[in-house]
Amino acid sequence: MDLTKYMKKGLVEQKPGQILAFAAYTNKIPNIVKFTIGEPDFNTPDHIKKAAEQSIEDNHSHYAPSNGTPGLRKAASEFLAEKYGQKYDPDEILVTNGVTESIYDMLTAVLNPGDVMVIPTPIFPLYIGDAISLGAKVVQIDTSKDGFKLKPEKLQAVIDEYGDRVRLLVMNYPTNPTGVMYSQEELNAIADVIRDKPIFALCDEIYNELNYDQEHASMEKTLHDQVVLMNGVSKAWAMTGYRIGIVAAPKPILDQIAKIHQAITTTEPTPMQDAAEEAFANGKDDALPMKEEFKKRRDVLVEGLEKLGFDCVQPQGAFYVFAKIPEGLEQDDTKLIYDLADNAHVAVTAGSFFAKGGAGYVRLSYAVAMDQIEEGLKRLAKYVEEHQK
Repeated sequence: MDLTKYMKKGLVEQKPGQILAFAAYTNKIPNIVKFTIGEPDFNTPDHIKKAAEQSIEDNHSHYAPSNGTPGLRKAASEFLAEKYGQKYDPDEILVTNGVTESIYDMLTAVLNPGDVMVIPTPIFPLYIGDAISLGAKVVQIDTSKDGFKLKPEKLQAVIDEYGDRVRLLVMNYPTNPTGVMYSQEELNAIADVIRDKPIFALCDEIYNELNYDQEHASMEKTLHDQVVLMNGVSKAWAMTGYRIGIVAAPKPILDQIAKIHQAITTTEPTPMQDAAEEAFANGKDDALPMKEEFKKRRDVLVEGLEKLGFDCVQPQGAFYVFAKIPEGLEQDDTKLIYDLADNAHVAVTAGSFFAKGGAGYVRLSYAVAMDQIEEGLKRLAKYVEEHQK
């Protein structure tokens, strides 16, 4: 008997993680230059590591409160208020196992089967897979013809079509995979479309400390009561392995999301929370040196790719370049990335992995050392010369 036929139906529609599968494939290729990794190549700041060590030394080895340690929630609350004017009381902060869990908790708490989740694409595909597994309908708005930004009129058209079924809008900025950032005026216009409607806005701001060309803008500033804000320590403090994310929302909303969190993880490791508390409390400017280095890498990578014929979306934040494949090369992005890995020993990510609007593009992460960027560009140049028709 094939029992898989009797498992959750939504899983059948959900594709396996193509990004992780390709990363595993490239791990087997020696001396490959990887532009695939979505995490900083810097070390966690020493004062944060010492806080984790001290936590262990102090025997903080027992269960923390389910919503998170009081110290971490207070530090996160003060950080958001001081740096971004986002005012949440500590009891409006929930600590999760990275933003990955934050997304799952929120979607599970909000979406019923048949509800509509609207998402501008290209986008990191995690949100889509979670929503499908919950029985929701995902409506993708392709932004590739609009500078990779959601236009209010296109959001309004979806709401006009689906009406009261629309329950959730997903916004991620700076955006993975494009590095595009919205202005405050652009976010305000999008907020106006859903204002006072029974529609939640999931605002994933995990890259908020990595803005290069403008101040960070946030939909929370103009739509606080409908926004569920997500952030964490992974990117700004190079703490991906610590697995600490936060959800911030008005307390009545957060209390419901917390029920899902309690059911699936109970709480997060106490030493990791103590380290995250140190990051938020005493590491407010830790990301600045990293950001300056990323800007240098961005400029070198974009210039090098454009010389090879790639048309690049100018990244304003995060650490990704989204580049259109030049004419004359293989236009099937999935075929191209495997051929690049096998023959040029360069790993990039296919744009089609990021949903509608991504086909024909590749994503390159510049969270890699400058010498690797320069070596990767040399290998790409040779590949283009040999393969461009």
